[in-house]
Amino acid sequence: MLKLISSMATRQVLAELAAAWQQACGVEVSIESVGGVDAAKRVQAGEAFDGVVLASDAIDKLVAGGQVLAGSRVDLVRSSVAIAVKAGAPRPDISTEAALRSAIAAAPTIGYSTGPSGTALVKLFERWGMAEALKAKIVQAPPGVPVGTLVARGEVALGFQQLSELMHLEGIAVVGTMPEAVSITTIFSAGSCAVSSQGENLGSLIAFMASPEAAAVKQRHGMDPA
Repeated sequence: MLKLISSMATRQVLAELAAAWQQACGVEVSIESVGGVDAAKRVQAGEAFDGVVLASDAIDKLVAGGQVLAGSRVDLVRSSVAIAVKAGAPRPDISTEAALRSAIAAAPTIGYSTGPSGTALVKLFERWGMAEALKAKIVQAPPGVPVGTLVARGEVALGFQQLSELMHLEGIAVVGTMPEAVSITTIFSAGSCAVSSQGENLGSLIAFMASPEAAAVKQRHGMDPA
C-alpha cells in the first residue's frame, strides 16, 4: 500500500485520481488529508508516508530539511482562492479590486485559513493598509476546518479559501474567485518522502496525477493543471 498525506485543499481531487490509478495498477493507495500545517509537521517528524502533497513552498521546505527527496517535487495543480457567503445572504460585488476592498470593509466578520491562501490574504490586507482595521473582525479557521463550515454556521460573513474547498460545501454560496488584479493562486505539488521504500510505485502514481489525462478531474474540482 502507498501511504500519502496532503492538505485539505486537494483532498477530493487526489482521492479521485488515486482511485483511478489504483484501479489501473492494482496497488492500494491511502491518502490522509489534514490541515497543511499539521501535514508538514508530521512529515518533518519522520512519520511513515511514501508521498506528500502540499503547497509548493511547503514541499520546498521539506526538501531543504531532508524529509522529501531532492528533485522529487512535481507540480500538480493550480488552485485559486474564492469567496463565499452563507446561502441566501446577499452576494457582495467582488468584480474589481476596489469592489472587493469595499466588500471586505463592509463585512462584519471575515474568515480565512491557516494555509497559504490565508498568508497571502494577510499580505494583501497589509498592502492595502487595512490590516490593523480588520484585526478585530478576522476569524482564522482551525487547521483542518474548512472556512466554508464557519460561513455555513453564520460565524463568518465573508469566507476566503481555495475554490476546491468551498465548492462542494452545503449551506454556502460561492460568490466567485478574487478579481484578477489581486487573485491568489497556490500551486500544490507532490514530493517523495525520504523514508519511503516504494519509489517506483509512488513515481508512477505522481506521474499519472501530473499527466494530461488527469486534467478533466482537476477542473471538475475547481483547479487547473499546474
